[in-house]
Amino acid sequence: MKTVVRSKRPLMAFYMFSATLLLLAAQLLGNQASAAGFETIDPPQNTATPDKVEVLEFFWLGCPHCYAFEPTIEAWEKDKPSYVHFVREAPPLNPAWESHSRAFYAAQLLGHEDEFVHAMFEAIHKERKPMRKPKDIAKLAETLGMDKDKFIKTMSSFAVEGKLKRASQLAKNAGISGVPAVIINGKYRTSASISGGYDGMIDTINQQSEVEKEAMGLQ
Repeated sequence: MKTVVRSKRPLMAFYMFSATLLLLAAQLLGNQASAAGFETIDPPQNTATPDKVEVLEFFWLGCPHCYAFEPTIEAWEKDKPSYVHFVREAPPLNPAWESHSRAFYAAQLLGHEDEFVHAMFEAIHKERKPMRKPKDIAKLAETLGMDKDKFIKTMSSFAVEGKLKRASQLAKNAGISGVPAVIINGKYRTSASISGGYDGMIDTINQQSEVEKEAMGLQ
């Protein structure tokens, strides 16, 4: 009886064809997400405000793009829906960012986050001051009503160390490699490059916040 040897080539061709289809499907989904102004985060990240839609901005005080985005996100924050909670994180994605990150969290702990961010942005980007030395940053903090010595101590405190580590882990888990970047409810990541500009980022924030509001059953 003659043994029939079947060629493996059709089977291999089928596998290669299937793999190609899967790759194309993945690329299509990625393109659709990007066209929509966001990328999905897998797995989704927990938020600090489970009873509201959390909008989280990752930024760096020394970033010119963050400074350029500030008026846009500031205007949005003033008119944001009541079901949205806006928070900021300043992870030191680069070692050169660390003094600014420490300063941000020190001001946050001392209850002067918003005015400090504005003052630092102006000093760095408008007045062209590097603002990297703690003593220089503390002098600015003093003009905002903070004790200079306490501010310097807070910058190197255990509480700030914890916030730095937490922010860095949040950025890593969310796939953040540059700033400004915004995460909507731990599920969607957007930036100027993804959404086509700062106005596109705001459109994405509003759109996906509405989606999450409905999913959470919020009013």
